[in-house]
Amino acid sequence: MSNRLAQATSPYLLQHAENPVDWWPWETGAFEEARRRNVPVFLSVGYSACHWCHVMAHESFEDNFTAAYMNEHFVNVKVDREERPDVDAVYMEAVQAATGQGGWPMSVFMTPDGQPFYFGTYFPPGPRHGMPSFRQVLEGVHSAWTSRRDEVGEVAAKITRDLAGRELSIESAGLPTEETQALALLELTRDIDPASGWFRGDTKFPPSMVIEFLLRHHARAGSVAALEMAEGLCGAMARSSLYDQLGGGFHRYVLTPRTGGPLVPHFEKMLYDNALLCRVYAHLWRATGSDLARRVALETADFMVRELRTDQGGFASALDADSEDPLTGEHVEGAYYAWTPAQLREVLGEADGDLAAGYFGVTEEGTFEHGTSVLQLPQDGPAVEAGRLAGIKERLLAARGRRPAPGRDDKIVAAWNGLAIAALAECGAYFERPDLVERATEAADLLVRVHMDGRARLSRTSKDGQVGTNDGVLEDYGDVAEGFLALASVTGEGVWLEFAGFLVDLVLDRFTAEDGSLYDTAHDAEKLIRRPQDPTDTAAPSGWTAAAGALLSYAAHTGSQAHRTAAERALGVVHALGPRVPRYIGHGLSVAEALLDGPREVAVVGHPEDPALALLHRTALLGTAPGAVVAAGLAGATDGGGAEFPLLAERTLVDDLPTAYVCRHFVCARPTTDPAELAEQLGTVGS
Repeated sequence: MSNRLAQATSPYLLQHAENPVDWWPWETGAFEEARRRNVPVFLSVGYSACHWCHVMAHESFEDNFTAAYMNEHFVNVKVDREERPDVDAVYMEAVQAATGQGGWPMSVFMTPDGQPFYFGTYFPPGPRHGMPSFRQVLEGVHSAWTSRRDEVGEVAAKITRDLAGRELSIESAGLPTEETQALALLELTRDIDPASGWFRGDTKFPPSMVIEFLLRHHARAGSVAALEMAEGLCGAMARSSLYDQLGGGFHRYVLTPRTGGPLVPHFEKMLYDNALLCRVYAHLWRATGSDLARRVALETADFMVRELRTDQGGFASALDADSEDPLTGEHVEGAYYAWTPAQLREVLGEADGDLAAGYFGVTEEGTFEHGTSVLQLPQDGPAVEAGRLAGIKERLLAARGRRPAPGRDDKIVAAWNGLAIAALAECGAYFERPDLVERATEAADLLVRVHMDGRARLSRTSKDGQVGTNDGVLEDYGDVAEGFLALASVTGEGVWLEFAGFLVDLVLDRFTAEDGSLYDTAHDAEKLIRRPQDPTDTAAPSGWTAAAGALLSYAAHTGSQAHRTAAERALGVVHALGPRVPRYIGHGLSVAEALLDGPREVAVVGHPEDPALALLHRTALLGTAPGAVVAAGLAGATDGGGAEFPLLAERTLVDDLPTAYVCRHFVCARPTTDPAELAEQLGTVGS
């Protein structure tokens, strides 16, 4: 019999709709029911591609005995963290403060008023490695609730007060400076392992936002060390099992085995990782001309289009880590991606199979589980002729395509689609792939048509063309505005600038505090025990700094002092945190590089049919000046939707030729008709 989650649109919640647990979604009725029954609320937060979420569901939530105990003594609430990042953020902060760590599934016990008093993540079905069993936790919480209620209430109230006292104030923080950026770079150099190219630590997430900062810092300040670090990180990721060597795209993270040896991936593939990394590698190619960067950027773009694009034109959230093992029929992590030498020979024949095993590091002992290996590119692997390698990869990819594929979360998350729009639009422009620009435009159309249609706000999610019930959070506004601004620069269609302006105006009206700091939820959003506010990056840019970047770019396009002032005030947090924790505020440091460089405003005017205009436009887009904004088209012209680029107003042609203007704070250098001169004007500050 289905529970209340059967009516949900979230794929993650639907995965639990047939559990014997009497799940509630996050809604007022659940807490009213807990008050009526005088029982605690058990909150379980996860997402559809989460491996350990699936494990705990199978071990505990699908177990009738455990479910009966949960139903009798708790009101049980299931939340998709991707639909409700605000709920996730508030209670994850409590989990991390209490336990020193966090993760998913997140397990929180709280009062009927939403005040948390006991926390954890994954709990096993039996005691293991010093961890209590989930049943022991349930019984312990029930006992405390019934016999020590006053103590539980005091703990919950104290935790809630502590959380409420964590609001940030940046009133006295100054703007990021040259020193801010230099100190951040110095701190990063102390954290890098020069032998491997990775940052130190056993768990290695792709540091996308930090790499973008390094590339921008090199472009602005000419730092060789910053570029070398970016190249080292990108090279290490591209050669490792973090990267799907056959199909393109990146897994969520890799682990260093305790016994040494190759890195082992956690096999989820998330849209946000791949959108961010696609753009990072494209920007690395723009800076260096690296063949590896070009290949990885395009393969990742093609992966997103091939495997994540939905029928409605948007991009799905994720691919699962688990899939069915063809031999056992069980769902296991990595089954889709792992190989044995015998499997390679079966697909490729003896000679090519052995060659592929050496090239991709597939061993008889295995580098993963059960004698299998995940493909990577060992430094000492054999050289393979390009044509032969392409044939090998093509045959292996076709064979892998016949395996049971990982599940896909088809939910459209606005923020992550904004990141994908920016990446695909820029890749399409850099590598002369108009199909990628078309895919970016289709995703942007979906966001406008479904997530913004008829609303004075942005909705967080949709699925199958139907909008979800949750309002967008700050990262949605910042990342979607960023995607629209990138699309405006690439296509020359000013309507995307207009849509971005609508979103950044809502940031000013609904998310901004009096001191210029930003909240993750709007002022009229559902009231939680604390209004979430976090300027630090997770696996994706923080909403705070994403919004600051969009505000700054919009101001550069339009000359709006109000938007620039808001961006500058928000960036005070970078001045405060950047030198101390640069790995956790990389996107803010990137935006600060744009602020320090101007950012530059580039207007390219000419007749749309003139190939010389297209050449100047592409040259402008390939400029490495941090955060430069580009407008291209007829001087003073409007597009079909009537939206105008302010940067094009009153621009004239030189000698009736397409002409580019490079400006800072609307003070312009000498206009040029020469692509080479334009490229020089968009080089580093010191050039």
